[in-house]
Amino acid sequence: MNTIIFLASLGGFAMLAEIFRLRKLIYPVVLLGLPGAAAVAVMDWNGRALSPIFNNMIVFDHFAVMFSVVMIVTLALWMLLAHRGLNESVTVSDHVSLAVFSLTGGVLMVCYANLTMLFLGIEILSIPVYILAGSNKTSLRSNESAFKYFLMGAFATGFLLFGIAMVYGATASFDLMRIAEAVYTSALTSKMLLGTGIIFILVGMAFKISAVPFHFWTPDVYEGAPTAITAFMSTIVKTAAIAAFFRLFAFCFTGEAGTWSTIIWAVAALTLLYGNITAVYQQSVKRMLAYSSISHAGYMLLALLAMADTSQGSILYYTAAYSAGSIGAFAVLMLVAQAKGNEGFDAFNGLGRSNPILAFVMTCSMLSLAGIPPMAGFFAKYYIFSSALDSGYTGIVIIAVIASLVSVYYYLRVIIAMYFRESREGLTIELSLLHQVLMIIVTALIIALGIFPDLIISRL
Repeated sequence: MNTIIFLASLGGFAMLAEIFRLRKLIYPVVLLGLPGAAAVAVMDWNGRALSPIFNNMIVFDHFAVMFSVVMIVTLALWMLLAHRGLNESVTVSDHVSLAVFSLTGGVLMVCYANLTMLFLGIEILSIPVYILAGSNKTSLRSNESAFKYFLMGAFATGFLLFGIAMVYGATASFDLMRIAEAVYTSALTSKMLLGTGIIFILVGMAFKISAVPFHFWTPDVYEGAPTAITAFMSTIVKTAAIAAFFRLFAFCFTGEAGTWSTIIWAVAALTLLYGNITAVYQQSVKRMLAYSSISHAGYMLLALLAMADTSQGSILYYTAAYSAGSIGAFAVLMLVAQAKGNEGFDAFNGLGRSNPILAFVMTCSMLSLAGIPPMAGFFAKYYIFSSALDSGYTGIVIIAVIASLVSVYYYLRVIIAMYFRESREGLTIELSLLHQVLMIIVTALIIALGIFPDLIISRL
C-alpha cells in the first residue's frame, strides 16, 4: 500500500509541478524517486502487509513486492531511454505523470485481492497508455495507434467485466479468497456460469498481453506509437498483465483447470507460432519487435499453463529478462531511427564499426531475446520450459522450442546487418550521459541475470 501511495504522490507532483513553476525538477525528482519507490516496496517484504489490507482488497505479498520492483526498475530505465524527448518536450509534465500513474495501476494489478481492484488497476494502467500512444500529435500513425488501442481496449474491458460479473454470480463474491474457497468446495450457484466467466476473463487478459488471436491491435499500435512509448507498452504493460493473469488463475481457478487449460494451451501454441513466423517477414525492426513481443506472451503463458511450484519464480525471471532485453533493443532502435530516419534492418548496416557501443548493446539484447546463453533470456526460457515439462506439457514445449529456433533467424538479421554489412552513411551517433548510463545498466542486467539467475528465481 505504501508503494502505491508513494508512486501516486510522484505522479501527482509531476502533474502539478508546472503550475508551481517547477518544470525543471519534474524529470530529476521522478527519476530519483523511483529507486525510493522500489525501496518502499522491498520494506514490505515479510512485513504485516502479507495479510490483506484496505478492507481485504490488497495484499502486498512476496509476489506483489517482486513484480512491483521489476516494473519500477523498468520505468527507471525507461526514463533514461526517453529523457531527451521528455526534457525537450513542452508536455514533459503530461508524459511523466501519465507514465507514473500507469505504473501505479500496474502495481495495483499485481497486489489485488479483490476483482474490483483488478479492474481499477487495469483501467488506471491502460487509460494513460491510450493517451501516450497518441502523444505525437503531428503523426497520423500515432493518432491511429491511440484510437485503435482505445477501441480494442474498451472492447476487451467489456469481456473482462462480463467475466467478473459471471464469476460474482457463481460465487457471490469479488474477494479472491472467497472465490477460491467456493471453487475448491464446489459451493457454486452455477458451475456453467463460473466456467463462462473464466473464459470471458481469459479473453480480456489475453488481449492485455497481446496473445493470439487477441493480438491484432499490437503490430499497428506498436509501430504507430512513438518508439519510447512502444518500449513502455512492451515491458511494463505486459509485465503487469501477465502477473495479474497469473495471480487470478493460479490462486482462484486451478480447481477449474479443465475449463481453461486446453484454451490456454491452444492460445499459447498459436501465439508462439504466429508471432515468430510473422516476425520473420518484417522489414521494419520496430514491427519485428512488435511481433516478437507477441511471441514472448506465448512463452509466458507456458508458466501459467504449468502451475508448477516453480512457475511463480519462472514468470518473474522471464519478465525481468524480457524487460531488460526489450528496453535495450528499443533504446538502440530509437537512437538509430532518429539519426537515420529509418527503422528498417538496413538502418543498422555497419553499426558495429560506426557505433560499437550501440552495436554491442543491441547484440546483447537480441541474443537475450532469442534465448542464447549466457544471456538472461536463455535461462528465462529454460525455467519456463522446465516448469511446463514438470507438469507434463511436453507437446507445447516442443512447439515452443521450434518457435524459439525460428526467432533466432530474425534476431540474427539485426546482428548480421550491424557487423557484416556496409553502411553508406557511416554516421556516428552521439550518446548523452544518461543514454550511456542506460546502456551500461541494461547490458549489465542482461549478462548478470544470465550468469546469476538465482538473484531473482529463488525469491519466489
